[in-house]
Amino acid sequence: MPSLLSRWRRFYGASPLHLVLLLGCFALTGYVVFQLLAEPLLVRILVWFAAAIVLHDLVLFPLYALADRALTSAVRGSRTRPRISPVNYIRVPVLAAGLLLLLFLPGIIQQGAPTYLAATGQTQAPFLTRWLLITLGLFATSALLYGTRLAYAHRQARRRAEPEADEPG
Repeated sequence: MPSLLSRWRRFYGASPLHLVLLLGCFALTGYVVFQLLAEPLLVRILVWFAAAIVLHDLVLFPLYALADRALTSAVRGSRTRPRISPVNYIRVPVLAAGLLLLLFLPGIIQQGAPTYLAATGQTQAPFLTRWLLITLGLFATSALLYGTRLAYAHRQARRRAEPEADEPG
């Protein structure tokens, strides 16, 4: 049996489970496409997807790749290189805040305010404040975790640098 599996991996390049999952994904995609063909607004959906792809690939991706490159260069180029890199402690809250902004942007800019008011009886005024508070909380939590990790690393380094009390001299 191992020889059959090894021949399969040599021929296909991955396990049989990978092929089964891939075929399942293709089947699901085919089902979605089949359902979309009956959709009367198919052209609008395709235009929206094309615009989203162009906006992301040609505008947003270069911007956040450039910002990430600037962040990593700034950390590497600093005179006092930290033992624990702050890059991921900045990336994670920025990513979460950006995704939340994208998700709640219509509410933040009060798009569809009359419809929202009619449906809920509330205004969209608190959306911006809540997004800012969540963003502040994300960055505060990240800073607290980074500070804790730095303090732990500093304590570990101090312990290693202290001579053992049991050793002579």
